[in-house]
Amino acid sequence: MGFIPLFITLGGACILFFLTVKNSMQRKLNLQRELVSKLGLNHPELGLILGEITDPDTVLDRLKKSNPESKISKKSLEIVRQMKVNQHQYNSLIKKAPYNWVATMSGFQAI
Repeated sequence: MGFIPLFITLGGACILFFLTVKNSMQRKLNLQRELVSKLGLNHPELGLILGEITDPDTVLDRLKKSNPESKISKKSLEIVRQMKVNQHQYNSLIKKAPYNWVATMSGFQAI
């Protein structure tokens, strides 16, 4: 009877860890979608679909091709930079040991 509180406490800690990591990964995915949406609204010629996640390097190449003679605005470059940082943080989080278990169980994949 003395082990029951230990098992309940351990189970609760595991559930809280799972929910916290899942929430963190979901926020990073939502931030990536939001950044793509901002960039798509600022540059409709890129043809970015709102709510879809795209590769930041591909977006930067499209920006360079759509404006070859003019410079890309600092605001757009800052958004692409934020996309790259967020993508790197998300992908490195998924590769770490306890977090990849949560990602596998929740169905998260690398961006």
